[in-house]
Amino acid sequence: MTELSLQIRTEQPIDSEAIERLHERAFGPGRFARTASRLREGVPHLLDLSFTAMVGTLLVGSVRLTPVMAGDEPALVLGPLTVEPAFESRGIGAALMRRSLEAAKAKGHTLVLLVGDEPYYSRFGFKRIPPQHLQLPGPVNPGRFLALELEEGALARAKGLVSTISDMSQ
Repeated sequence: MTELSLQIRTEQPIDSEAIERLHERAFGPGRFARTASRLREGVPHLLDLSFTAMVGTLLVGSVRLTPVMAGDEPALVLGPLTVEPAFESRGIGAALMRRSLEAAKAKGHTLVLLVGDEPYYSRFGFKRIPPQHLQLPGPVNPGRFLALELEEGALARAKGLVSTISDMSQ
């Protein structure tokens, strides 16, 4: 197999349609009903912390970070992390993860949350959130609710309901 000429770059506004099509292919129409998707609904992700993977002019992967409040603690929700099905198992998802987490830490963010497979995300330092420590605004398997501290003690400070910034103003 030939080596991919992969470029990871900051997401651009022009990428949004290609990313939506990628999400549709990867997750299908049921993606909007998921709690993590509903949490991000109506809240813009942070373009400077969201990245795309390009092979030539083809967008083959995307990761987004969205600001939330975890109780009284500012946090980020990671997701979706998406790779074009034909390009899976080539390290693209891992490259996107590393880039987004490095950028978040460099910008002073302290906590990243996600709903996902612990065996995959644990290699990046994500751990299960203790039961009843944080609650999402909908059902989620507690074994899939994960956190990564970018600053020691951030998860201990985060207690209660995870909500979008716009929810806080209502």
